[in-house]
Amino acid sequence: MNKPAHHKPAYPQRRRALQAAAALLLLNMTDARSAPAGLITRPIPRSGERLPAIGLGTYDTFDIPRDRLAQTELQAVLQRFVELGGQVVDSSPMYGHAEAAVGTLSSALDVRKSLFLATKVWTSGRTEGIRQMEDSMRLMQTKTIDLMQVHNLLDLKTHLPVLRDWKKSARIRYLGITHYTAGSHAELEKLVKSGDFDFVQFNYSLDEPEAETRLLPACADSGTATLINRPFSQAGLFSKVRGKPLPPWCADMDCTSWAQFFLKWIISHPAVTCAIPGTRLVRHIEDNMAACSGRLPDAALRKRMADYFSAL
Repeated sequence: MNKPAHHKPAYPQRRRALQAAAALLLLNMTDARSAPAGLITRPIPRSGERLPAIGLGTYDTFDIPRDRLAQTELQAVLQRFVELGGQVVDSSPMYGHAEAAVGTLSSALDVRKSLFLATKVWTSGRTEGIRQMEDSMRLMQTKTIDLMQVHNLLDLKTHLPVLRDWKKSARIRYLGITHYTAGSHAELEKLVKSGDFDFVQFNYSLDEPEAETRLLPACADSGTATLINRPFSQAGLFSKVRGKPLPPWCADMDCTSWAQFFLKWIISHPAVTCAIPGTRLVRHIEDNMAACSGRLPDAALRKRMADYFSAL
């Protein structure tokens, strides 16, 4: 995507001043969200607002019709997620009934003020994009979306001016872009360097570490927050460790399960803001959120983890 003629790739003092002013506005708009003591949080670079480093994805797991929600653990999952300090819930119109499930459950539990709701626009055309985003707000039962993202960069050039306008009018608080394949990282890197986006979401895990080479450093340099999808590589990581015990040195990072092993490796990268594993089971949300406390691996231990995993 070509940069607008008025846009400069650098971050001059004027832009930093504007960002600081916007950050104060965003913080004033933010509902009070208190994190439990010891919970690992990360700042959104453009505002300073802090988010827990583990969130909740809804792909597949929340794709449940409203009349079947009572037959699942999803209400208990969302309740336990909030009790443990979780905030970021990421969804999309692409995920079937997921947005409606999030809206129904968060309303039933009265936890909207505790959540950082992220969803996406996933269509072509300005009019259709606006209609879809308004539908998302209705389904998620909220007047403001914390983060609206262009899903898989679909018709980005068309949606970006609308997202900018919606951010100015506080219909959304942050804007971002997403993709889920390593083949998209070069394009995401270019877009991140433009400085147009508050967030970028992409795949990153021990099985898909490609983002470490250029994309994550670009996010750090440009002050772009990151959401990490596919943290378990669509459960592929677990197939490699099934039946295998954790190495004893995992105690050095307060790690008691393979899920925590995989998540602590991700969120210990300094450019990672939040990883968003999905689940429909309470025991899994408790396990995932346990990765958001205790010690994290340093650079040497991260390398040891990666070497250990690659040797399996």
